[in-house]
This record gives sequence, C-alpha cells and structure tokens, in this order.
Amino acid sequence: MIRLRIQRAALPRPALILTDTPRPNCRTCDGFGGIEHDYGHPETGEYEGTDWEPCTCWNEARRWVLLPLPRLPRWLRRRRDAGRDPWAANGYSDEPPF
Repeated sequence: MIRLRIQRAALPRPALILTDTPRPNCRTCDGFGGIEHDYGHPETGEYEGTDWEPCTCWNEARRWVLLPLPRLPRWLRRRRDAGRDPWAANGYSDEPPF
C-alpha cells in the first residue's frame, strides 16, 4: 500500500510533487523510514558520524510531479545586500541602533 503526501520541491525547478511516505507501523524503523547507525574511529572509539540505512517499507525515490510552479520575478527575489546601508562609506552603517 502506498501512503502519499504532497511536498514542494525546489530542484531542479520549483514544483509540487506527490511522494511516498514510510509505513507508520513498520516494526523495523518505527515509521521513521530508516535506521541510524552511529560509528566511531576504529582505534580511539571516538564518535565520527552516523550512517543512515533506508528501510524497505518505502521508496524515497518514488515521486511524481503534480504541478510545476512558476519562478519568482527578479524584483521579488531576495537580494543579498538587502540589509546594507547604501549611504555608508563601506556599504554598512557605522551608527548604533537607537
């Protein structure tokens, strides 16, 4: 049985997608979709990271594009220099906020 949900995807282009979800009553992963395995350095035993093993109760690659979304016009996109003061000598205000 497929358990579907709608998500918004940003890449490769903005779209609404229909995707599968993990089985909520799965005994292997408890509904999380995978199992985490912590591992450490073989000589010192210090923590080095976590591996994630996907469960067989779902397929995270199973997805379908429902609706491609339009891109925002340039004037609505966030600018990188939005917080800068254009009248300051270095592009930033030296005045403390009052």
